[in-house]
Amino acid sequence: MFRISPLDVALAISDIAVRLPVVGRHCVPLGQLTAAGAFGVRVLAGLGRSADTRELPQVDDTMEWSEDAVPPVLRAWAHRREFLHRADVPYGPARGQLLDVWRRKDLTGPAPVMVFLPGGGWVHGGRVLQGYALMSHLAQRGWVCLSVDYRVAPQHRWPRHVQDAKAAIAWARAHAAEFGGDPAFVTVAGCSAGGHLAALAGLTPGAPEFGAELAPGADTSVDAVVGIYGRYDWVDRSTREREDLVQFLEQIVVRARLDERPEVFTQASPIERVHTDAPPFLVVHGSRDGIIPVQQARDFVHRLGAVSRAGVSYLELPGAGHGFDMLDGRRTGTAVVAIADFLEQVHTDHLAGAPRRAG
Repeated sequence: MFRISPLDVALAISDIAVRLPVVGRHCVPLGQLTAAGAFGVRVLAGLGRSADTRELPQVDDTMEWSEDAVPPVLRAWAHRREFLHRADVPYGPARGQLLDVWRRKDLTGPAPVMVFLPGGGWVHGGRVLQGYALMSHLAQRGWVCLSVDYRVAPQHRWPRHVQDAKAAIAWARAHAAEFGGDPAFVTVAGCSAGGHLAALAGLTPGAPEFGAELAPGADTSVDAVVGIYGRYDWVDRSTREREDLVQFLEQIVVRARLDERPEVFTQASPIERVHTDAPPFLVVHGSRDGIIPVQQARDFVHRLGAVSRAGVSYLELPGAGHGFDMLDGRRTGTAVVAIADFLEQVHTDHLAGAPRRAG
C-alpha cells in the first residue's frame, strides 16, 4: 500500500504555502521548521547511538591536547569582535547569498584565503558561531577567511547548496584582493554538511551539473580542502544510520528517491568523485562521532588516497564527538593548529611554484 508520512504532508503544505501571492514569503518559516524538526530527530538519534567501533586505521590515544580547555563557543563573540572585518557581503544575486570577511586589522596582503562553509544538515546554512575558532586562528596568522551562508532545503532543493559553495569560491577568486586576499590561492573548509560541500566543491571544479548559476569562465577551483566531521557518501545504505540519512536526503534535501534518481545522489557523493587531480586534502573527524560515524571519514580518506596525486592527510581525534569545535576546547585547539599548519604548508608549496589546477 502507498503510504504518505506526516513529514511528506507537512512539506507539501509548506511548498504550497510559500507559493501563495502576498503571504507566501511569510510562510517560509513553516518549511524551515519542518526540515529543522526532521534534522533534530536525526541529531537526537545520533547522540544516543554508539560510535562506530571498526578500527581501521588504529587510533593514537596518546595525542597531546591543547592546554586551553575553555569551550570555544564562550569565546565566539570575542573572536568576532577582533577579526570580523566586513559583514553581510553579497557573493551572488540571490537572497541569502552573503558572507562575512574575517582578517586582522593590520593585514597587509596579498594573504592566503579560506572559504568556510558551516554545517546544519543541509537545512541550516547560517554562519553565526560556526568556525569561529578556526577562522580567528587563521586570521591571527595572516589569512583572510570568508564565512559563507548558503541556501538550504526544503525551500531550496539540492544542488542549490553546492551551487552556492561554488559561487562563493568564484567570488573569492574574483574579489578577494579587495579585502587583502590573494585570489591566486583560495582554499575551502567546512564542518558537517559544510564539510560535505567543501569536499564536493573541491573535487568538482568546472562540473557542468553544478555550474548552472555561474558566470561563464568562473573559476571554482581550490588549492586545498579541509573537511571537518563531514559526510562523504550519499549512496551507501549498509548501516541503519546510513539508511536513515538516505531517507532524510530523499524527503528533505533532494526531494527524490535514490532508486529513481541514482545519478543525483552519486554526483553529490564526494567519495564517488575522487580523481587523480584532486587538490591536497585534510580530513578531520572524531572517533566518538555519533551523528556522522568516523567510518565515513576513514572510507573517504582510503578511497581518495588510493588515486590522488596530491597529499591526503587524516587527523582522527580520539574521544571527539560531532561538533567538538563548539564545546571541546582542548581538542579544538589541537585540531585548529593542525589545520592551520596543513594549510600553510600547502601555501608554502604554492609560493614555491607548484602548479595550480583551473576550473
